Formats: sequence, C-alpha cells, structure tokens
Amino acid sequence: MKKPLIKILPLLLGGILFAQNKQDSIQFKRISDEILINEQAYSNLYDLTKNIGHRLSGSESYEKATKWAFNKLKEAGADKVWYQEVMVPVWVRGKESLQIKTTKGQWKKLNMLSLGNSEGTKGQDLTAEIILVKSFDEFNKLSEADVKGKIVFFNYSFNQTFISTGQAYGDAGKYRSTTASLVAKKGGKAVIIRSLSSSFDDVPHTGMMRYQEGIEKIPAVAIGPKSADELEKTLKSEKILAKLNSNCTMKPDKLSHSVIGEITGKKDQSVIVVGGHLDSWDVGEGASDDGTGIVQSIEILRTFKKLNLQNNHTIRVVCFANEENGVKGGKKYKEEAQKNNEKHLFAIESDGGGFTPRGFGLDMKEDKRRQIQSWASLFFPYGIYDFTKTYSGTDVEPLNELDVPTAELVPDSQRYFDIHHTAEDTFEKVNRREMLLGAVAMGQLIYMIDKNW
Repeated sequence: MKKPLIKILPLLLGGILFAQNKQDSIQFKRISDEILINEQAYSNLYDLTKNIGHRLSGSESYEKATKWAFNKLKEAGADKVWYQEVMVPVWVRGKESLQIKTTKGQWKKLNMLSLGNSEGTKGQDLTAEIILVKSFDEFNKLSEADVKGKIVFFNYSFNQTFISTGQAYGDAGKYRSTTASLVAKKGGKAVIIRSLSSSFDDVPHTGMMRYQEGIEKIPAVAIGPKSADELEKTLKSEKILAKLNSNCTMKPDKLSHSVIGEITGKKDQSVIVVGGHLDSWDVGEGASDDGTGIVQSIEILRTFKKLNLQNNHTIRVVCFANEENGVKGGKKYKEEAQKNNEKHLFAIESDGGGFTPRGFGLDMKEDKRRQIQSWASLFFPYGIYDFTKTYSGTDVEPLNELDVPTAELVPDSQRYFDIHHTAEDTFEKVNRREMLLGAVAMGQLIYMIDKNW
C-alpha cells in the first residue's frame, strides 16, 4: 500500500534541505580553505601599510593608495576595474603642540592630537586657563562669564560597563564631534577632550569633529586617558594654564577617487557590494582602520575567481574614498548607482578592524534578516553566531535610501578602540588568522546571498 503524499512530502523536503545544506557546507569549507591556505590579504596589508602608510583624503599618500588598489584588484582577477570620481575635503595637520603649567610650575608638554577638520591657532601660541567639566550637564551649568576666554577640558570617560566597545564609542563620540561649537558660543578659546579610548594608556586619538554654521571655529584637541586623569587631578587643587600652538586647517576640496573592481554575474547584472574605506587618518598606518577591510574585500574577489564559483550576480569590491572625515565616497557611490539605475541586491562593509569575526550587523527588512539568520548553522563552525545587530557600515549605509539591504562584519570589539585613530594603528597589531577569518565569513555570506537572492 502506497503512503499518502502528504506523509511523504515532509520527508522529501527534509531530504532536499539536507542535500542543500550539505552542498553549502562543502562550499563554505572550500572558501575557508582557500583563504586560510592561499590568501594574499596579509601580504597585501603589509604592502599597503608599510609602503604607503596612512592615507588621509586629499593627500599624496591617498592618491598612491588608489593606484595600489587598482592594481591589486586587477591581480585578484577582476573582470573590470575603474576609478569613481569624488570631491573630497582636504584637511592638513601641520606642526602642533600643547603645554601646561601650574601657577608656580614649569611648562610641561602633553602628548596630543588635533581633532580632524579642526582649525588651529595659525601657528600662534594660544595661552589660556583650563577649566574642567565632566559632562554636558556640568558644562551647561556654566555661564558665559565662566567660559569666556578659557580652554574647556571635557574629561568624559569611555563607559567601561558597556560590553560592546562600539556602544561606548558612540556614547562618548558626541564630546569629540560637538563640543567646539558649544564652547565657542560661550566665548571659550579652545577645547580639550579625553580621547575616545577603551585603554588607560597615554595615546591620543584623533577623529572627526564638526562646527556649527555661523559659530567661531575654535581649536579642538585630544589627549590620552592617562594625561586626562592627571590633568583632572591637578585641576582640583591648582589653576592650570595651557599653551596651544597648531597649524591645522581645511584646504579647498579636491578631486579624488574611490576604486572599484568586479566580477560579472553569470545570470544577471544585479550587484552585491563588499568593501571598506581606503582612506585613514594621518597618524599610524591605517591598518585596522581600514586596511583590513580593503584587503579582506579584495581577497573575497580573488577567492571567487580562484574557486570558479560562477557567481550568479555581479560581485563588486568598492574601496571607498573619504570615510573618515566626510563619507563623500559612500555618498557618491549611492548617487552614481541611482543615476545609472543599477539594481543592488546587498552591500556589506568591513570597518571594525581585523579582529576575530563574531557575526554581522544587518540593516534590512525583517524578512531578509530572518533569511540570513536561518543560515546560522552553516556559519557556527566558523565562530559566527551573532546576527542580532541592526547597523551597517558607514560607506554602504547611503544605499539604504535606495532600499538596498546593507550590513557590516562584526568582529570582536575589545581591542579596536585601544588603537583606533592613533599612531598605534599599525600592521603589527593585526593578527593574520583573525583577519582572514573575517574574509572567510564575508565570502561565505556573499556566496549564500548570490545563490539565494
């Protein structure tokens, strides 16, 4: 007697699903083995960081990096490589120094960095008394008379209770981005902030700040956590003068480029983007931020070509210009995609450092998020388990305006903000295995999206 079809159907579907999962597992292993054994990403990172170094938008070194990225994409097997024009802001640091002294003491130099996009003192000494506040609430209680002519020091600490250091970075970030104009409104002469750092060393961190339109542009600088704590301790008992001298300033915008390479889809020309930002701040080597994202993305293209994975859709690597102080590359990419009426299926960025991957941030509609989450068992053997985050990379985020699902690789965050935007962001801080596993995870995700979307 034959069994009713309604009883057999679940078994048939289960068998099909098992076969599909088995095939996907085989491909996951192929991608992983190829990257872990035959990778070129680590040597590419060495080349980018040691032979070019930091790559601030508009700088000569950034222009060298665009030619480097073009050649590396060609070497990786891209079917097509091109430059995308973008106007970028140009900020220069120049010489800078910060000294402090008590009423009876001697001048003492503090390790500092001007914040990105800040105006300086035009090479002249700016000398004024420092006043301390710990938060916006404390600052808001000060009158104009309290602030006028002073340098305001905001010693707001990285919140150590947040397990995600990215959450702490976002919490403290407003003190970097907004305080200069707030102080200028009350007649203050400059701003010093505690660096946005999870560490307790004395390394200063730069990063972008912005001015409000129509408000005087006063200097803004950062000092390391150790100096910040020592400065606060002294200010509680003594008056302190600061002498700031800096030459940083904005120059006219400049024509520059993002660099793009792709392998053509075998079924249609819908685009899957994977990328990072090619620029960095002008200190360190821009290794974790974001050299790792660049070389991981190029490695994924190389791996698809080497394994002959026959991608259904076009897989496009974008090395974005100007993420650090303007996001002009990401915005321009969205504009060009819209103007050219390109269909984008998905876009992911790696901009969290080359640390051990834990999961993906998924900024998309719930049905797409659930579908990716349904693949969790395939990713789990590779240490990928967190699909709960709902944010995406800064450069791909503009594509949300075109209703494109976007994402970001989520590495372990505990060490990233020790070195972020500092002279410590060097090749030596990147672990080869950890960085490669990030490329593996993104390559596997792109494989699944290319197959199923």
